[in-house]
Amino acid sequence: MRIFDPHIHMTSRTTDDYQRMAEAGVRAVVEPAFWLGQPRTNPGSFTDYFDSIIGWEPFRASQFGIRHHATIALNPKEANDPRCRPVLDLLPRYLAKDGVVAVGEIGYDSMTPAEDEVFSAQLALALDHDLPALVHTPHRDKARGTQRSLDVIKESGIDPGRVALDHLNEVTVDAARDAGVWVGFSIYPDTKMSPDRMVEILRKYGTERVLVNSAADWGKSDPLLTVRTAEAMLAAGFAAEDVDRVLWRNPVDFYSQSGRLDLSDVDGAEATFAGNSILRGGS
Repeated sequence: MRIFDPHIHMTSRTTDDYQRMAEAGVRAVVEPAFWLGQPRTNPGSFTDYFDSIIGWEPFRASQFGIRHHATIALNPKEANDPRCRPVLDLLPRYLAKDGVVAVGEIGYDSMTPAEDEVFSAQLALALDHDLPALVHTPHRDKARGTQRSLDVIKESGIDPGRVALDHLNEVTVDAARDAGVWVGFSIYPDTKMSPDRMVEILRKYGTERVLVNSAADWGKSDPLLTVRTAEAMLAAGFAAEDVDRVLWRNPVDFYSQSGRLDLSDVDGAEATFAGNSILRGGS
């Protein structure tokens, strides 16, 4: 089995998690910049955090044979804090780094005017740096937040095929698909999506432009729920090719648009999944 988790917050995980992930077939991850749970009070704390997820975490992951990339942004929640707004001036320095494969997470938390402004500004940075964008849909009032996100994306002029709209569910997937963006789903133990619900969405909509992630942040979460989703797909009758499309080739295709995705040292030029030989994707 080979798994590429396109949205997982490894800063919040232990080396035991890396070990379990590697043993289960996780070979690549993307870590989006996000809110750490404790409010940050100055741009310097973001500098240290960004340096960690583009430096320390790739090293930590490499010890287990996992390739680590990152996305960089001022997250929606902290976009509301005036003390954090100067972070926008720091972003160009980080968006030029080789291991950064998108601008993200950007989008909405509470759908405030400040979030509107910061969201638009960071979509403009994605255009300026020729990077894809990873967009966070709000956990509250998700249907309205999803539509508002799609409106801002359209207004920005970015190609919708270079945008992943994440944390979607059964209520919001239609609007996102109609808009032409990539549709992202976070699999959680008690909230968001379950593996079985994800299987039903894949039955209805197919496997194209779908990204499945574990998010796996500091809350109750599980970094192996991508693997559990793969198992649920096989149990439901999906072919190994379908599983490989959703859990490897789709994230490769999306993040390859950055021109920076490097999977050259990922173990195994070929992977065996459910008895079928599947060629490893590349950048």
